[in-house]
Amino acid sequence: MNWLDYDTDNCSVQRTLDVIGDRWSVLILREVFNGIRRFDQIKTHTGISDSVLAHRLRKLVDAGVLQVRDYADPGARRRKEYRLTDAGLDLQPVLLSLRAWGDAHRAGQEGPSLEIRHTDCGARVDLELHCDAGHRIDDRRDVHAVPGPGARRVAG
Repeated sequence: MNWLDYDTDNCSVQRTLDVIGDRWSVLILREVFNGIRRFDQIKTHTGISDSVLAHRLRKLVDAGVLQVRDYADPGARRRKEYRLTDAGLDLQPVLLSLRAWGDAHRAGQEGPSLEIRHTDCGARVDLELHCDAGHRIDDRRDVHAVPGPGARRVAG
């Protein structure tokens, strides 16, 4: 199998990165997953500029990852907050994988700055790979790619 024989124009990784492939978009998603949903709060917590934040939020909304909801604090004007759509919630394992890698390879001596817990029982949440047959995959080298139904050979 030679992957150079296949076109990458319809690669799902590439298409995903078109939506969330920059630092600020991932950090915005981190904030929304952690319950920070308002423009000013996201700006303050990340240090992102107004223009970059507005652009990234618009891009995430247009891609169907976030949705906009109006809110108004008592005595204040209407404002917007950002909530995850089902497509946005599907990105949770991606962010959890990034966090797990950072915990394993970039955490300071004190350890990770946050833990992910199961709401119902309080136990730590871990990610694991498994196949459709139910086998847990402990050795990452036991996974390989094969052409899927959308694979296209390079014209030539």
